Amino acid sequence: MLGVDRRLRASGLRVAVIGMTVVIAWAAMAYRLVQIQVVDAAELAQAGLDQRLVSRDLAPQRGKIFDRNGELLALTVESQSLYAVPDQVEEPLWIAQQIGPLLDVDSEELYQRLVSDRDFVYLKRQVAPDVATQVLSFELAGIYTHPEPTRVYPAGVVASHVTGFVDIDGVGRDGLELVYEEELRGVPGRAVFERGLDGTPILQGISEIEAALPGNDLHTTIDLPLQYQAQKACAEAQGRTGSDACWIVVLHVETGAVLAMTGTPVFDPQTRQTIDPSCDEATDPVTCRMFSNFVVRGIYEPGSTQKLITVAAALEEGEVDIGTVIPAVPDELELKDGACRFVDDELYGCYRDFEAHETADMSVAQIFSESSNIGTIKIAERLGQERLIDYISAFGLGTQTGIDYSVEASGMLNFEAGCDICWASAAIGYSVAATPLQMAAAYAAIGNDGVWITPHIVGSMVDPDGATEVAGVESRQVVSASTARLMRELLARAVAEGTGIAGVVEGYRVGGKTGTANKLGPDGLYTEETRASFVGMAPISDPQVVVAVVIDNPSHEFRTGGLAAAPVFAQVMEQALHRLGVTPDDHAG
Repeated sequence: MLGVDRRLRASGLRVAVIGMTVVIAWAAMAYRLVQIQVVDAAELAQAGLDQRLVSRDLAPQRGKIFDRNGELLALTVESQSLYAVPDQVEEPLWIAQQIGPLLDVDSEELYQRLVSDRDFVYLKRQVAPDVATQVLSFELAGIYTHPEPTRVYPAGVVASHVTGFVDIDGVGRDGLELVYEEELRGVPGRAVFERGLDGTPILQGISEIEAALPGNDLHTTIDLPLQYQAQKACAEAQGRTGSDACWIVVLHVETGAVLAMTGTPVFDPQTRQTIDPSCDEATDPVTCRMFSNFVVRGIYEPGSTQKLITVAAALEEGEVDIGTVIPAVPDELELKDGACRFVDDELYGCYRDFEAHETADMSVAQIFSESSNIGTIKIAERLGQERLIDYISAFGLGTQTGIDYSVEASGMLNFEAGCDICWASAAIGYSVAATPLQMAAAYAAIGNDGVWITPHIVGSMVDPDGATEVAGVESRQVVSASTARLMRELLARAVAEGTGIAGVVEGYRVGGKTGTANKLGPDGLYTEETRASFVGMAPISDPQVVVAVVIDNPSHEFRTGGLAAAPVFAQVMEQALHRLGVTPDDHAG
């Protein structure tokens, strides 16, 4: 019996221990359940929700860019970006060889991406939907696509110097795309939703969408057909003259609107590279292919086109009239003793006219139309350096015009202390560095009865609700209307019978001025290379358009503004007048 009692007691003890263990376990479970379902319920529920919730930015539709006629210059379309998850890829070498040519990507480069140890690699971003469909049709493991907006430029290279471009992420990096980045890009939206373990959205779960706001549209002042003709004229001129580059800007006189702004070599905004075969042999091909816009950023000594300001200043100050005779104008002037001893010593105070001539009395009108350097210096001598500088500055040289474009150059006025001949150099377009746009704006002021107006490219901006904001411009009176009229007559004479005769436009009375300036070399001395230019306006009776042409380093036989740039001016001016519907002078009633 004693053994039985021991067994009973042992069995009861085991039952008691087991029971106690069960009770403790249940108590622990109960405690944990209370902890989870009561104490930590809210926190755990939120953690679970956070795991299920996904937040995605919704890219806004970037605003469009139009020309003045409503033609599209830039817009955003949807494309597909191809990517891979390397761990999931099978037969990477075969895949690289098959789809590399389709994507225009080197197969070896593609193979290296497919075998990388990364979780995600792009194969190619922003490809056409049909190309993406073709790749996906292979049903390759680990190869996927996702939609991505792409900026496209319907006008291609024709308007690239106006629009600029965006980077691969759609962010403006130059031109209007950069200047108006904030207005164009819009406001991103956000989508918040719950998803299951397989990544698919839970239909009855949370789903909140804050729609993206599209960007504003830009309506520019550019006339696309004229832009095309100007670029074509530049390309032809570059071929004809053997020059390194050609740049053109066309301004509407009364408003300051830029009707065309272009040049060669051209830039492709889609590939973000300058199209210039010579870059293949350049010492720095990458820099050679970078975006450039000499119209706004390039500075050059304008040469004789600057004489417009010198003579206008003298007329305005009453120092001369167009009929005033400057006595004994030689073809050479030495402002520093011994400076003219050597033919190539112009830098140090020896000034010469382009062609040798006998010393003669010359009227102001004759000096201007024949582009006499010595005569112009003698006119400037009556003004004095201080007043000359004042007028050069008033016409906008040496300061940014304020155009709505990125990285505008200021130019330069080189009147260093102690330079006793800088005034003479400036009078004929040396010791002054300007942009083609600054020179065009200065001439437009003469065409606009002496009123200088800020050049601008965007005429208006339209928000997603249709509200329109019209661009504002600044203006200032730089010379009187009577002085401006006299200068227009001098410009007309320079074309009709002077150095600008190649700028004649049939049916219209035009005026303009040639410019030929030697380029400075790396050693600071002038070289035999030139920049040839022509700036003019039409019709003289009521100027509507100013066209400025700059040709960089034409071959020696075309080294002057009259030979290289004036014919280009005539070609573009004729197109501009026709585009604006300006009645020919011989039909005006």
